[in-house]
Amino acid sequence: MIRRFLYLRLLRAVLVLGALYDLGFSLLMLWAPGIPSRWLEVPLPAEPFWLELTAIFLLMLGFLYAAAAREPRRYSAVIVVAIAGRLLGALVLGGAAWSRPELGGLWTVAALDLVLAVATAWFWRAWRR
Repeated sequence: MIRRFLYLRLLRAVLVLGALYDLGFSLLMLWAPGIPSRWLEVPLPAEPFWLELTAIFLLMLGFLYAAAAREPRRYSAVIVVAIAGRLLGALVLGGAAWSRPELGGLWTVAALDLVLAVATAWFWRAWRR
């Protein structure tokens, strides 16, 4: 029983970390897009509304992850979507970095998405046993 509570705490911590990551990144994309562009060494899109739209989606995801962290049983579907979305994000970002070496900064984001996906899946599964 104690282990189950430990996994629940770890699951919540990973979800909060993912929420903060998405919220922070989205705010940077909205207010200071040059900062993540420089960090990741990727160009800004030609049309700013694509970046703004992506930032809004990340903002929404961050709040959904925060809700799931607060009540994991109630928001279990969000957790499943978070795991799948992070895995797909890691694949897409890694694929972009692989096929276009000038986008090598995307490896960092792909790795973070992969780590968050695996950790979330691991702790969620362990908690549900």
